[in-house]
Amino acid sequence: MDLYFSNHFDVDPALLKEYGALDISVVSDLPLFVDPFLLFNSENETYQELHEEILRYLRFLRDEAGGNGLDPALINDLYCFEEVKQNWFGFTLLGNGGHGLGTDFARALHEALGSIVADFGKETITEGSHLEKLCLIKPGVGKDSISDFTTNLIKGYLCDYTETFAREHLADDRCDEFNVDRAYFNYETKTWAAKAYWLPRLEDDYVLLTPMDVLRREDTWINHGDMVARFAVLPETIPNEHLRAQVNRYFREKLGEDPDAKQKREAAAATIRRFPELIDRYIRLKEVDGDRAESISSQEVGDTEQVLIEQVQAAINDLQERTEFYDKPWSSYDECLDRVKYFKAYIEDNDGYKVLNRKGLPFLSETEVHLVFGLVWCNTEFDINREPNNGRGPVDFKASYGAGDKSLIEFKLGSNKQLKRNLQNQIEIYKAANRAPDAVKAIVYYTAQDEARVLKILKELGIEGEEAIVLIDARSDNKPSASKA
Repeated sequence: MDLYFSNHFDVDPALLKEYGALDISVVSDLPLFVDPFLLFNSENETYQELHEEILRYLRFLRDEAGGNGLDPALINDLYCFEEVKQNWFGFTLLGNGGHGLGTDFARALHEALGSIVADFGKETITEGSHLEKLCLIKPGVGKDSISDFTTNLIKGYLCDYTETFAREHLADDRCDEFNVDRAYFNYETKTWAAKAYWLPRLEDDYVLLTPMDVLRREDTWINHGDMVARFAVLPETIPNEHLRAQVNRYFREKLGEDPDAKQKREAAAATIRRFPELIDRYIRLKEVDGDRAESISSQEVGDTEQVLIEQVQAAINDLQERTEFYDKPWSSYDECLDRVKYFKAYIEDNDGYKVLNRKGLPFLSETEVHLVFGLVWCNTEFDINREPNNGRGPVDFKASYGAGDKSLIEFKLGSNKQLKRNLQNQIEIYKAANRAPDAVKAIVYYTAQDEARVLKILKELGIEGEEAIVLIDARSDNKPSASKA
């Protein structure tokens, strides 16, 4: 199955690795993000120039705003960007259609340009300027928004990077010339401009490769949660004794008596808003420790590569050889139930459980389990997708064959604290919202403790042994090694 760039474009994965690009999936986004700090901290002069270009654009926006309100006519052109879906990174499961950067992001950016990032190029505490300051005041501006904004501003570079690889390694009939919209910003006309590139073709669209050394999985190196978690050390970095005393006094007043963990975080965040110098103090700490960002990036990307590319490829090969996983059942419910059962049999058979485990951290998260199952389930005559959020939350998978045959699959981990409530209510809500009469509930557990918890919950609800509830044993301590089996 052509799940990855190397499969689809018939290129040796080793060539991609040698080039420094990730072998992306071409059927589903991978949960990785571009971190602008990795551009800033790199010794690669091209990356440093890209980071400076990002700051140049922010300075342009700051100067254009001139302290005034946003002109509605300029919002879409200068502040709002569509997601660069062609790089196949983000949160979308079985697809690459993200939401992009809308007016909420535009207003957050505009507000920040008038305050916390107004001093670009004039910093006295930090070594340089950083786009990530946006997410330090506005916690809702997370890694996906920062990554989308960064990717849009370096899109021309990604096109050049991909075009170079395509001309050297891909057959001409697998590529085409594409006029890429908003490829670069023309500062003379103050408009975004298009440019033609020779790029890999995927149906009617193009594909972009991304260097692995600018990617992160968990969060950007500079982020709001980390800043709040490190608040205790920030006042001590202030050399002005009077200001330091003010910060500590304000924090104590916000803290109140007998605060819990949430109240401590809220007090820290409020203190940082009151004394924005703390933001620069935090960023300086991250700059000093910057080399570790590259090490963590390499580890996270390597882990993602091993789990969601190499292990998934191995799982697909095994499922094709050992099971009837890719045969077509009679109905969507049969499809859902049989696919989950065959997946269960594969995971519990000898070393199959390793597809749901990772090196270092032993277990995949619930979202990663969804992605693994979705990737191995792509070769089907049924329409398989993750439903968009219809107001009651997105269901994990919907399988349909025509308008009248729909069924759902919901995956949960045995460790999920809301498992009992989910089993009681969630599936029925999803079935009604999606007009799908049937649903399969798959529960994955990694430990004996979670297995016992799951069995206890099923018994309490009186649903143990139901056909549509499939338990998947991904424990590593009760499996014989394939070499010993």
